[in-house]
Amino acid sequence: MGMQTHINEDRNMSEYLYNPDILQKLDFSKSPAVFKPKISAANPGAEWMVVRPLQRADFDKGFLQLLSQLTSTGSITRKQFDERFTQIKMSGGHYVTVIEDTRSSKIIGAATLTVEQKFIHNCSLRGRLEDVVVNDTYRGQQLGKLIVVTVSLLAQELGCYKMSLDCKDKLIKFYETLGYKLEPGNSNAMNMRFEDPS
Repeated sequence: MGMQTHINEDRNMSEYLYNPDILQKLDFSKSPAVFKPKISAANPGAEWMVVRPLQRADFDKGFLQLLSQLTSTGSITRKQFDERFTQIKMSGGHYVTVIEDTRSSKIIGAATLTVEQKFIHNCSLRGRLEDVVVNDTYRGQQLGKLIVVTVSLLAQELGCYKMSLDCKDKLIKFYETLGYKLEPGNSNAMNMRFEDPS
C-alpha cells in the first residue's frame, strides 16, 4: 500500500498533527541503525503498515490504549483528546508519530518529538524523544527501531542541533545502536514531579 497511497486516501478523512509529507524526505542512510531487511518511514516493510503523524481519528484507533502500555494515561474522553490535539497542533513543536496496522485500523507504535526553541547555539532548536512505545504483540519486527529512527531523523530535518532522551538502564544498549550516546558527567536524568492537577 505504501505511505503515499495511504496519505492520499486519508488526507480528507482525518486531520494530521503535522504535515505528513516531511516523513517522505527522511534519509535513513544518515542513521547508524542497521535494519535487516532495510525499512524506512516511507517503506516500513509491509503493505499493511504505515508510518505517519498522529491523526485526530486515532482516538478510535487505540492510540491511548497503546500509550497505556507505557504509562498511566487516565480516563481521557474524546472531548479531552480533541481539545489537547487542537492545543498541540496550534502551539507547534510537538511531532507525535505513529505506526498503524491498516488491516485492523490500530495504532501499534508511537513516539513523540518535542522541539524546544533555544537562545543558545545561535537560537537553535533542541529535540527531545519521548513516549516511545510499540504494542506488545508486534515486538520483534524492528518497529521500535523504526519509530525511534524516524523521529530522530525528523528532528534533524527540522534543524535540531541535538536530540535528547531519558531511558531506563536496560534500554541504553538499544539506543546506542541507533546513534545515541551517554554524555560523561551528564548522564543522569532527574525530575521533579508535581501532584496530579486533576
